[in-house]
Amino acid sequence: MILTADYHTHTPYSHGKNTVLENVTAAKKLGLKQIGITDHGFNHLLFGLKRRNLVDLRGEIDEAEKLTGLKVLMGMESNLISVDGDTDMKERDLEFFDLFLFGIHEVLKYKSFSDMYNIMLKNYFAYSLGRKPAQSVVDSTTKAYINAVKKNPVDILTHINYKCCCNLKEVAQCCADYGTYIEINTKKRHVSAEELNIMAETGVKFLIDSDAHSSDRVGDTAIAEQLIRESGISTENIDNIDGRLPDFRFTEYKLRHL
Repeated sequence: MILTADYHTHTPYSHGKNTVLENVTAAKKLGLKQIGITDHGFNHLLFGLKRRNLVDLRGEIDEAEKLTGLKVLMGMESNLISVDGDTDMKERDLEFFDLFLFGIHEVLKYKSFSDMYNIMLKNYFAYSLGRKPAQSVVDSTTKAYINAVKKNPVDILTHINYKCCCNLKEVAQCCADYGTYIEINTKKRHVSAEELNIMAETGVKFLIDSDAHSSDRVGDTAIAEQLIRESGISTENIDNIDGRLPDFRFTEYKLRHL
């Protein structure tokens, strides 16, 4: 299994250590065909990308692409901020980006206190005690994920179920229906082999992403390789390995609407 592209990396524009060019250079050395620069979303209170920096970020990405000859996609790991499926990637922001990721994170500005309570606090309280959240919390998280996939032209759902719990089969089925990839994140192990199999049964497609916060982790696949061996899912379900590149729904959305 050879990684073709890494679509989830961070830079100092949010929570990363290395520059855009350093991440892209690392990807080039590994023989990747594409890389995504996907800093944390605007509503992250500690490490969020600033809208005022979008032009500068685009400039660095264009320069890195020119210097290395590698395709570099400007994306954002946006934050789920409401049970209704809102993210901090707004319609006015879409023109700046090539790639649309989203996930659940801590320390965010949510749409309302109720959304913060139902998405984050209930999940993280259970996680901190080593317990599975109540079924009502699982149902609420599932609803939020599904609403986000339906409401937004999301390319990749990042580290699903990390410090939160949803009905993986229902969310994966929605992603399969709408053309959103589910990430196998190699920064942290966020699902079990059994859970990966449950999602794969829906026909959803996966991407392996490093979630690199430093250039030395760009292209890392170790956790994914172990998980795939344990689960036995077909590598044909993974669209960024062995020369394959994914078809992103956001690309099609931009062609039709922007």
